[in-house]
Amino acid sequence: MDNIKDYTLPALTEWMAQRGEPAFRARQVFQWLYQRRVTGFEQMSNVARPLRRRLGESFSLGGMARQDVRHSRDGSVKYALRLDDGQCIEAVLMPNNTHYTLCISTQVGCAMGCDFCMTARMGLVRNLSAGEIVQQVVEAYGGVEEGGLIRNLVFMGMGEPLHNYDNLVRALTILTEDHGFGFSWRRLTVSTSGLVPAIRRFAADRLPANLAISLNAVSDETRARLMPVNRRWNIAALLDACREIPKEPRVRITFEYVLLKGITDSLADARKLVKLLHGIKCKVNLIPFNPWPGSTYEGPSLEHARAFQEELLHRGLLTTLRISKGQDIQAACGQLITASPAARWRKVAG
Repeated sequence: MDNIKDYTLPALTEWMAQRGEPAFRARQVFQWLYQRRVTGFEQMSNVARPLRRRLGESFSLGGMARQDVRHSRDGSVKYALRLDDGQCIEAVLMPNNTHYTLCISTQVGCAMGCDFCMTARMGLVRNLSAGEIVQQVVEAYGGVEEGGLIRNLVFMGMGEPLHNYDNLVRALTILTEDHGFGFSWRRLTVSTSGLVPAIRRFAADRLPANLAISLNAVSDETRARLMPVNRRWNIAALLDACREIPKEPRVRITFEYVLLKGITDSLADARKLVKLLHGIKCKVNLIPFNPWPGSTYEGPSLEHARAFQEELLHRGLLTTLRISKGQDIQAACGQLITASPAARWRKVAG
């Protein structure tokens, strides 16, 4: 049985047309699915009963069981969500002053093997479908206070989003649909470890999301040790692709840079980073390393991280310093992992 949340609005409209139903029925169903987030087709009260029955015979609603829910001292909530095949993923809901940000996964595990990331220990189990990506938003709304709003989505959870390109595209299309969640593309950010052909495709397709690229080092030697993707597409190839992306008003590429004590956090590294990014309309998001069991890496002190930030700012590079949330529940950047049945656990060398 198909998951109805795998269907974009045009695809669902076509399904309706093939069965003699008008286009507005698809819009009604989208509103029930994503604005009211119903748990059964019978709840769609303004949809004719025969159509509700037919929907129930043709589709599942793609719900996920909450295998575990953990609450951080800072208000963040980490959801371990069980999929239909027994696999498990994690999503993290983070409160801000007036809204929420949700970090969602695109794969069970990850194939990229980044040495500082706990998810890398799983290897890649499988891609998520578009409906499984979208359903994380539906599930997370259960943790939002009444009247609250999930305003930002960051595709920075488990997996490499651009490694699951087609399902990512469908999910973005569903999430930004006005009759559904209606997210502004400016509030969606897709992170990648640096898959150069997919970055070019992302730009050419003008996907409705911002792009964040995990750079994390200023030399090929260091980046290749930390991120195996650099052996295929080195820093020069990656930045050349970024320079090809058309410049648009108020749009910047974000470069994510993990600060690893004694490895990527020297002020000399900061100065080289400024030179590397010269001519690219961008900003840098510094992420002090978040420790996890078994890792041999350490993060710098907050004082040193701020000094690194100041060095970049002083040289004219727009830079933010991320103070990661949910560290006490292993929900911060690089800390997501699940014991899915088919996960290929492996030791990550320091």
